[in-house]
Amino acid sequence: MSGKHVVVQGAILKCKFSVEPKTDLLKVKTQNKHYANDKEAEKKLIATDKEIGQTLEKNTFGKCKLQPTGNGNYLPCQAVITKWSGFYEKVTLSNNGKILLEDNKATCPIGGADCISVDKHGQKAEMSKQNLKNLKPEMQKQINPMVD
Repeated sequence: MSGKHVVVQGAILKCKFSVEPKTDLLKVKTQNKHYANDKEAEKKLIATDKEIGQTLEKNTFGKCKLQPTGNGNYLPCQAVITKWSGFYEKVTLSNNGKILLEDNKATCPIGGADCISVDKHGQKAEMSKQNLKNLKPEMQKQINPMVD
């Protein structure tokens, strides 16, 4: 897990067989207790290997290269995750799921093993009061000269 980010609600996923290519947002549906990178603990649920099925916001990556219609066009993707690979084995959350990391891949029945990957893990840097307290005054003046 060293140096890898935990995947959270709102992570951007992509499929290597998307024609456009389009992305979709991951929705965590299997647990509502464990948060990361969210000081208010209300938005960034940690994703686990239990996020199976239609667990994306739109459940599509656009048109699928593996479903040609014969006239140079393609059928729309119907994203269904059947399993995850590469998840972090050392921690189990309350839903008996293993934490997903930014380099994990998912399997789709049409695209096969590891065709879906994490494009962006979903975490964002957030400034807190404690960050400001820990910041040296000289550094604070350089970062934000308007604040005393």
